[in-house]
Amino acid sequence: MKKFLKLLAIAVVAFVLFVLLKTLTLTSKSSAVAQVTPIEVPDEALARLQKTIQFKTISYSYTTPHDSIEFTGLHHHFASVFPLVHSQLEKKTIQYSLLYKWPGTDASLKPVLLMSHLDVVPVDEGTLKDWEAPPFSGEIKNGNIYGRGTMDDKVSVVAILEAVETALKAGLKPKRTLYLAFGHDEEIGGEQGAGAIARYLQEQGVQFECVIDEGGEIVEGLVPGLTKDLAIINVAEKGYVSFELTIATKGGHSSMPTADNTIGSLAKAITNLEANQFPYKTIPLIDRQIEIMGPHMPFIQKMAFANTWLFGSKIYEALGTHTTTAPTIIKGGVKDNVIPTSASVVVNFRVMPGETTEDVLQHIIKTVNDTRITVKSISNRNEPSPVSDYESASYKIIEKTVLQLLPGAIVTPGLVSGGTDTKHYQTISENAYRFFPIRVNDTNITGFHGINEHLAVSNYKEIVQFYYQLIQNLNE
Repeated sequence: MKKFLKLLAIAVVAFVLFVLLKTLTLTSKSSAVAQVTPIEVPDEALARLQKTIQFKTISYSYTTPHDSIEFTGLHHHFASVFPLVHSQLEKKTIQYSLLYKWPGTDASLKPVLLMSHLDVVPVDEGTLKDWEAPPFSGEIKNGNIYGRGTMDDKVSVVAILEAVETALKAGLKPKRTLYLAFGHDEEIGGEQGAGAIARYLQEQGVQFECVIDEGGEIVEGLVPGLTKDLAIINVAEKGYVSFELTIATKGGHSSMPTADNTIGSLAKAITNLEANQFPYKTIPLIDRQIEIMGPHMPFIQKMAFANTWLFGSKIYEALGTHTTTAPTIIKGGVKDNVIPTSASVVVNFRVMPGETTEDVLQHIIKTVNDTRITVKSISNRNEPSPVSDYESASYKIIEKTVLQLLPGAIVTPGLVSGGTDTKHYQTISENAYRFFPIRVNDTNITGFHGINEHLAVSNYKEIVQFYYQLIQNLNE
């Protein structure tokens, strides 16, 4: 017994030493970058953003036409306030989307695409009273600018145009050709906007070094224990698919319900799907993100990040590294005393890299295990994106730009759960990077598609400065 206890003690000590060694050897991978003086962004730039917010460029659904007056009005606004962009760059309008080309002096260099989108989501009329300022006013209050598009995503459209206009005023002639692409229907999938632009560019034989879009941000105070700015350059995005589950039964009178009646059975199917989630998993990208973030954590969290073989499940859960399951629409029933003959539910899935939409379908069928329930896709089956190279020269330029303007920030590649228009450019771009330096914290994170969407005025100026410096760095 003494021998066993001695061996056990040795094993425990060895275990603790191994965990501590892994923790102590997890060191920062940050590289030093010389700080630059950002350009001055005049207050007049705010007025240009405010006016942009006032155009109700809403995408409602695939079947609802866009408001031509609002979109063409926005186009005219851009032409009037960014005259050099519209006189010196080549411009093409594709339906309500805009494509600009800024020719470079070195045709041997692959072009880069800066992109964003013009459309926004609708506002629930019942929430208007809860807004600090009207959602299409662009009003500035207490240092914040309010309205749809201040976060998602007119802000980057205007910031890109502002940066390019400023660069043109300074006489910049880029070595590498730059394209600017602003789709008009990203919020409903982007097929007629970014999709049409991508098809046009493919016909022209254009191949990009990379595309740079929305989808990554500066995270402030949302990671427990992390006190530095966390800049997440998302290099991949989850897939997207929605399936409709429909159950058909004989129905009946509510006074004689069966144990497996229509809505109850459908509810059981939903419960089974939510109780049997896809497992959390890691991929090399996630391992890299953990490796970069870990050294900046307090000791206990750092220990977890350094020993994912032991504590990884909680970290993967916090990072959302699995295929998610979300019932979003449910229908059924016509009268309170009638058991309906059919009912349906829409379940949305965001598909983790390494899995497919077909895997999701088979998971539903196996988990529900009810032959009365049919399953059909009601959306495009967008597979997870490829993982872009986070060691590439173009990634390093984005990283450098962040560190030049935000010294001390932690810059990491990441995986975004939502979808972006980058999916349309996969055949004509080597890499897609999703980032602009919008600051996201607990005071504004619910503004994405929600109430009180707003952005700090100071942050808008930072975004313009970022794009200007990025253009400068791409020119080196």
